[in-house]
Amino acid sequence: MKKLINEFDKIIRWPKKPYDKEIVINWLSNKFNAEIKYSEKKVNEIIGLHHSFNDIALLRRELISRKFLSRKDDGSKYWKTNK
Repeated sequence: MKKLINEFDKIIRWPKKPYDKEIVINWLSNKFNAEIKYSEKKVNEIIGLHHSFNDIALLRRELISRKFLSRKDDGSKYWKTNK
């Protein structure tokens, strides 16, 4: 696996291999606290701090679709799952 996360604790690119995608999203999910409910703005801020390829929406969708984060239907609250 080529380096996906740099020394500054940032994802540098979205991987092509499904296995690598799962590793990256799992790593990113650990930046969230299971005890906290987040606004979409706060989720975006956290994701923004931990990637450098400028696609917050992609990473947010991946966190949700892979069930690392859940959200209310209206997108007003997000929370880390027990995955």
